[in-house]
Amino acid sequence: MLDSADNTKKMSIIITKGTLDWAYPPFILGTTAAAMDVEVTMFFTFYGLQLLKKDLDLKISTLGNPAMEMPMMGMHMKMPNIVSTIPGVDRMATTMMKNLIKKKGVASIPDLREAAIESDIKMVACQMTLDLFEMDQKDLIDGITLGGAATYMEGALESDINLFI
Repeated sequence: MLDSADNTKKMSIIITKGTLDWAYPPFILGTTAAAMDVEVTMFFTFYGLQLLKKDLDLKISTLGNPAMEMPMMGMHMKMPNIVSTIPGVDRMATTMMKNLIKKKGVASIPDLREAAIESDIKMVACQMTLDLFEMDQKDLIDGITLGGAATYMEGALESDINLFI
């Protein structure tokens, strides 16, 4: 617990989604804040817990993502929701996104996750979600804290910035 006279800024982030595209905002914002001397806590719950697995297999989901546009053949192609019903479309979108990430030199999620660890970001896995989905802590990366809603609230109440992603 920091002294009340300490001027350290704090940020808490709740991560609820585990797809490739939803993995970027919490890790980019968290590592950027940590680089700016902000004390960061990331609380992974429900599908966000997938981002803490040792073996990542992140995918894109086109379903419910009407704003999705992918640069193709010199233009931006929109992906209407109906295309998500076609077998293989999510796999194709995932491959396209991973290729775009690599082509543009964007850090991978494993690299960003490692940067978060190296930046001393506190990563909390939701114990209730682990139990609910019958997951085991041994399937998650090392250095993770287990906690619940009270653990999150304890940090959030002291935070200057609270984000829900």
